[in-house]
Amino acid sequence: MTVANYECSACGRSSPADLPQWRCDCGGHLNLAPGRGFERGAIAAQDASLWRYAAALALSVPRRVSLGEGWTPLVLRRWQAAEVHFKLESQMPTGSFKDRGTAVMINHLLEVGIGPIHEDSSGNAGASLATYAAAAGLPCRIYVPAAAPRGKLVQIAATGADLRPIPGTRQDVAEAALAAAGESFYASHNWQPFFIEGTKTLAFELWEQLGFRVPDNILVPTGYGSNILGLERGFAELEKSGEIAARPRLFAVQAANCAAFAAAWAAGEDRFVPFRAKPTVADGIAAPKPVRIAEVLRALRLSKGSVVAVAEEEIAPALAALGWLGLFVEPTAATAAAALTRLLADGTIGAGQTTVVILTGSGLKAVERIAELLGIDGAQ
Repeated sequence: MTVANYECSACGRSSPADLPQWRCDCGGHLNLAPGRGFERGAIAAQDASLWRYAAALALSVPRRVSLGEGWTPLVLRRWQAAEVHFKLESQMPTGSFKDRGTAVMINHLLEVGIGPIHEDSSGNAGASLATYAAAAGLPCRIYVPAAAPRGKLVQIAATGADLRPIPGTRQDVAEAALAAAGESFYASHNWQPFFIEGTKTLAFELWEQLGFRVPDNILVPTGYGSNILGLERGFAELEKSGEIAARPRLFAVQAANCAAFAAAWAAGEDRFVPFRAKPTVADGIAAPKPVRIAEVLRALRLSKGSVVAVAEEEIAPALAALGWLGLFVEPTAATAAAALTRLLADGTIGAGQTTVVILTGSGLKAVERIAELLGIDGAQ
């Protein structure tokens, strides 16, 4: 039996997480009940992966599938006048932070006896799920935007997954996956709370890699908000155990062209606020209607952070500047560096503070788009 309980965000119903379930019977999305806390003595220090924190994860049996995810590098670089830590989630097994959540989610689904699965994704989550499903021997179908970067589509197809490109918007892709929920289990990283259970290990890693200290600020490229929620959950467990006395400020970074959280933040709301979405080079965070919008906004306010929406013209310079530091990432990840430039300039973040920028995806995911943005001619 699993050790966790689901709590419905809509009707408040609590139920054990011992059956395959991706949302409540009432239609509301599910959250996991708060964790019991985590102390440094429980770290499995010999394991150089996120499974060094297995004692904090709501799984009842040892992991069955792992590709060595987690324990990614934290490197120090100079950005303007500040020394800044960059967390290289781009060095995960499939090239994006999604592997944290996928690994824990897949192991939970194996616990509860799941069969064929499907997912919708702008690319990175689909590549992650397809890869881990292949490792677990699970049939997998991935719905993606037809206009997704070719590198991500090839990565998904190479696993043997059933790739379903969908014309139209990112929301059209989500609707196609929702419509297929009767055909196979909808293993959505946006709906399944065990995905967030995996992303909370990012908080533990930062705390440990910084010498069991908490940074002042963390900047996160944000589409649906799973990293923000994972960080909030992880730091809450450290606080509950007495390991930390304060939490970092969390900054959710969005592309201004598709910024649901920014629209709600500006309106002072904790709910979806209609806005006009436009195409963005930061396709990985182009989420027109996030599932857990209230929870993400609440986490940001609790941390005394905010939402930062960066314009398209800010992304390419940040991408180039990261490259000059030896950090090759996709445009989505570069949005966090663009936000850092602005927050340092306006004094929101001080140069003497400990700041972490989460680089969520590898530049190998989008080489054609990066070449276009930076004016790189491969023939020269």
